[in-house]
Amino acid sequence: MSVICGAEYFVAAGCLRWLWKRCTYIGSDDSATWPPATADDFEPIPHLCRLILAVYEEDLHNPKFPPLGGYRLNPDCVIKRVTYQQTLGQAPPHLIYLDHSRREIVLAIRGLNLRKESDYKVLLNNRLGMQMFDGGYVHHGLLKSAGWLLNQESESLKRLWLENGSCYKMVFVGHSLGSGVAALMTVIVVNHRDMIGGIPRELVRCFALAPARCMSLNLAVKYADVISSVVLQDDFLPRTATPLEDIFKSIFCLPCLIFLVCLSDTFIPEGRKLRDPRRLYAPGRIYHIVERKFCRCGRYPPEVRTAIPVDGRFEHIVLSSHATADHAIIWIHREAEKALKLMKENSSDTMTTAPKAQKFDRLQSIEKEHKDALERAVSLNIPHAVSTASGAHESTSASDIEDQSSADKLASAHSPMAPMGETERRNTSNASSKPGPPNWNDLVQRMFERTGSGKLKTRKDIGTSDSHDFNV
Repeated sequence: MSVICGAEYFVAAGCLRWLWKRCTYIGSDDSATWPPATADDFEPIPHLCRLILAVYEEDLHNPKFPPLGGYRLNPDCVIKRVTYQQTLGQAPPHLIYLDHSRREIVLAIRGLNLRKESDYKVLLNNRLGMQMFDGGYVHHGLLKSAGWLLNQESESLKRLWLENGSCYKMVFVGHSLGSGVAALMTVIVVNHRDMIGGIPRELVRCFALAPARCMSLNLAVKYADVISSVVLQDDFLPRTATPLEDIFKSIFCLPCLIFLVCLSDTFIPEGRKLRDPRRLYAPGRIYHIVERKFCRCGRYPPEVRTAIPVDGRFEHIVLSSHATADHAIIWIHREAEKALKLMKENSSDTMTTAPKAQKFDRLQSIEKEHKDALERAVSLNIPHAVSTASGAHESTSASDIEDQSSADKLASAHSPMAPMGETERRNTSNASSKPGPPNWNDLVQRMFERTGSGKLKTRKDIGTSDSHDFNV
């Protein structure tokens, strides 16, 4: 009897300990050890939030979302606006904005519309783990939407970049559902840069606001130099490893689902999560906006922390009444603007070095952070992670060399301004007619890895077999 009572005591104590840890876990714990972000790094975020809000506007000349901090949108610089009727349900609405003051060509994509069936179809089309993509795994529906959007807009983006000179950046930005599409578009474009006029990698950037978990951990770290994610405090979506279709099937009982996810993830060891190559994560470098503290009510002056996390990348759901409110783009816009203003005030008070030297040092530190994150991924035996010998941008593994697109290979021998289709025709046929626009779906297909017999191991085999032996 005493043994039974002792066992019951330990079980009760364990449950109380788990309950205490879950109830006291707050969003700021995820980034407690991260360094603060700089004003220069975070400066584009409020402006890009404003551009995403413009996609929601019916009349850009009379916006219903008032501008904050002087971030006004010039309607004359909007090159193109695309609605649900024009996307035919293949992608979310978006706009192309030519920003001469910032020297940027921006493609902004809106988030999920709960009233649109087409957005749910994109989320439900998630054949997770069915095929490898660029050495990792991605959300299939978001990838398909990214390919369709590139087929529609790549010629416009290429024309704008060539017409405005090689100093303009190509910026992809999205919110929620759109963040996953924007991130995967960036991966495709980075691997086929000559299809956008030969744009350098350092001029391609992506900002995923309230990001969906859309790519495996090795890809999230690999592209951290071009993709940045912005998370506001307790936002549930970047922390939810549950497939997105399960979330939105249970949208009317979301708190119950979140609680069950908390319970299940608590008993999954960290090493098992990292060894699962099909587990999806928020992409790239993370900027975490923190503006609430434990046992304190209300919002406080926000601070921004940044890192390229490998282990512990937003793995725990936060049981908070703000978990869904922090997902809203309007709140991200407001808190980002407040945080940027505070960072500028603090930097002006404490600046002791010349700005040019400061920017140079920060550039070196960013490159080192990326390299350290890649090396950390290798040390943790994360499937398909690769180390870098000559920098964060170049991989030395054999798999990455095989994954390199034929477009980049040809670009080294031919002019980077020549489309890949034209170059291939010169080498394989006597075609003299002008080639048509590129088919991005074909280019995406080339990035899929196919090895072995084509058979796929099931998810239950993940924990017992070598992660590098998957046949797809």
